Amino acid sequence: MQKLLVSLGERSYTIQVGSGLLAELGRLCSELALGSTAAIVTNPTVGKLYTATVRDTLEKAGYTIHLIEIPDGEVHKNSQTLNSIYDALLAAGLSRDSFLVALGGGVVGDMTGFAAATFLRGVPFVQVPTTLLAQVDSSVGGKTGINHPLGKNLIGAFYQPSLVLIDTATLTTLPEREYVSGLAEVLKYGVVCDRDFFTFIAENTERIRDRDKECLQDIIRISCALKASVVERDEREGGYRAVLNYGHTFAHAVERLTHYTDFLHGEAVAIGMVQAAKLSELMGYADRRDTKAIVDLLQSFGLPVDLVPFSRDEYFQALLKDKKKRAQGINFVFNKGIGDSIIENVSDWDFLLQVVSK
Repeated sequence: MQKLLVSLGERSYTIQVGSGLLAELGRLCSELALGSTAAIVTNPTVGKLYTATVRDTLEKAGYTIHLIEIPDGEVHKNSQTLNSIYDALLAAGLSRDSFLVALGGGVVGDMTGFAAATFLRGVPFVQVPTTLLAQVDSSVGGKTGINHPLGKNLIGAFYQPSLVLIDTATLTTLPEREYVSGLAEVLKYGVVCDRDFFTFIAENTERIRDRDKECLQDIIRISCALKASVVERDEREGGYRAVLNYGHTFAHAVERLTHYTDFLHGEAVAIGMVQAAKLSELMGYADRRDTKAIVDLLQSFGLPVDLVPFSRDEYFQALLKDKKKRAQGINFVFNKGIGDSIIENVSDWDFLLQVVSK
């Protein structure tokens, strides 16, 4: 087991990374003195695999357990599902002497975190991510929320977990498409934060594709450490933390235009990263070799790179709903070569939309 600290003063917490850690959850929660009752929030897919183990470790630690299942998929990350969580918490009689456990991927983690932030004006919660994407990205940093019909993640709160427990053994049951999708967020860290990490990924593509245990633990640990360093510097995205949105401007547009059904989040991020790389090259922050390296590495993992063929106006309307939009334009993340980045407010929509072919 490897332990990382997210240092945020009284909101600090640890990220535990290792294989077989689910059985340690009860002990770790007891050490944090989180309360006497826990509600496990999961979906049917993950629940049938891991709920029994999580329930068992928490009950052995003396907790009373309630189980809440929500539908699987990004399309259900909405106010209706959120209200179903509140309904279940209220029906179970949970109080401030309770905490929530998010057992699943990014949708479960985001919604459970938002429910925890708002239920009784805030109760603790623990992240137990079971997808690669959630392990390296959404479980760390305290971003919680739901989607709105007009845009992605428009309603939410910054609310840090009390613990992030990453059991890499859960990745053995992850479908290939879900696993590959998560690799887009891993690559993102290399592009915007750490050239050496990008090189490490490029030199170990086969081991990563084969889910080599040692290599997996390395890329998860490094990804979490990079994200933690960004969050510590800018917890509530007042400025620098926005570098983590690299590729997400067009990714969110793609997701919205396809009604959150055609692409997994990481697949959309891969598409968005390529558009960001092309625009970075046009801005003079990167060159053709950098763009090619990013495209080649994404394709080596089987991730999509081509923008979905919607019209310029459709993309424009989708970009207008992006949460990074400001009065004078949109805050856009450009890569500076490989391993560095810059955030600029772009008010020239024609510049951004030139990557759209029709």
